[in-house]
Amino acid sequence: MAQDKRKLGIRILVIAAMILALGAFVVIKIRGGEGPGDDRVTPVSATDDKAILAQCLTDKGAKMYGASWCPHCAQQKKDFGAAFKSVTYVECAIPGDNSQQTQICKDNNIKGYPTWRFADGTEKTGEQTLEDLASAAGCKYGSVTGAAPAVPTNVNVSAGGPLAK
Repeated sequence: MAQDKRKLGIRILVIAAMILALGAFVVIKIRGGEGPGDDRVTPVSATDDKAILAQCLTDKGAKMYGASWCPHCAQQKKDFGAAFKSVTYVECAIPGDNSQQTQICKDNNIKGYPTWRFADGTEKTGEQTLEDLASAAGCKYGSVTGAAPAVPTNVNVSAGGPLAK
C-alpha cells in the first residue's frame, strides 16, 4: 500500500514537471524568445502592414544598400521594425574602413546610404518613408497602393558619410 502511494506521488510529480515545462515553452514561444536586455522590436504578425510591405519589396526585387555605420540606414531599419528581416539588404561597409565599400556596392555604383534600388533600375537615396517605398515598388502599405514607375525617376539625395563627396 505504501509503495503504491509512493508510485502515485512520483507520477504526480512527473506530470506536474511536464506541465510546468510545457507552460514555460509556450510562454517563451509567445514572447518570441525575448528576455531582459533583448533589444528586439515587437514581434510581427502575418497581417502587419510593415511585414507585408517588407515581403512585397523583396518579392518585387527591391534592395536596400546600406552601411553598418550609417545612422540613416539604422533609422530606415528601425522604421520597419522586426519586419526588416524580410527586406533584401546589401551591406556596403568594409569592417574597419569606413572610406571603402564592398565590391558589390562598387559594381552597383552606390554613392550614398541608404540607397533603395528597384527591379526597374530606379533608385531612391536617403531615408524614405514606408509610403514612398510602397509607391515606388508597386506595393500596398496602409492606404497607399503603389504603382511602379513607368519612367525611371532616379533620386540622388546625399545621405552623408564618407562617400557623399
